[in-house]
Amino acid sequence: MTIHIALIGDYNPNVTAHQAIPKALEIAGAEIGVPISFDWIDTTAFDGVDAKVVLDGFDAIWCVPASPYQSFDGALTAIGFARRNAVPFLGTCGGYQHAILEYARNVLGFANAANGEIDPDAEMPLIAPLTCALIDQDGGINLVKGSLIHAHYGMNEISETYRCSYGFNRAYAGILDGRDLVISAWDADGDPRAVELNGHPFFIGTAFQPERSALRGEAHPLITAFVQVAAKS
Repeated sequence: MTIHIALIGDYNPNVTAHQAIPKALEIAGAEIGVPISFDWIDTTAFDGVDAKVVLDGFDAIWCVPASPYQSFDGALTAIGFARRNAVPFLGTCGGYQHAILEYARNVLGFANAANGEIDPDAEMPLIAPLTCALIDQDGGINLVKGSLIHAHYGMNEISETYRCSYGFNRAYAGILDGRDLVISAWDADGDPRAVELNGHPFFIGTAFQPERSALRGEAHPLITAFVQVAAKS
């Protein structure tokens, strides 16, 4: 048995996260004793195409860092497919941002929910510039007790590495109150740092990049949990 994972994003060998992700999957596969294969899928592959055609045969979907993507709508299409079809999903950095945008647009009905990096004059900048850019910086994060991400880490506080200048605009955090997509991690300044979807086998987005653990040769609990769920799908 081999786990097949779709890496959604526009591959760039110069992006550190793109260098780290194959190593992270290899380490996670070795940890659970299951081989993993993966394919990089450009966001443009979903333009005008049924997502099922592109994603059929994959056990899990990872929407990777390095946005803005070539196709904003393509990224949202892939994420929506994972959300609606209970396909294990991990979104890191840009993938996290677009998971929030997909939910806001297609579940909550906020058609004007936008990425301020693409549209600085957006009416609803759901993704907005961070007060302080986090470029290759570590930061402390508080995990919400009772959340899946908390269970996967097995601790209340973590420290992870970021490479982002944009994030979930905390002025809009309230739109998720009472919804299935919930904020499951915050930093000390009160900014959201992770979301997860209740009722889904694995749908987690993080502002940080857990894949960077692979550059140190270390397994990461969140990535291991992701591939474990994929192995059962």
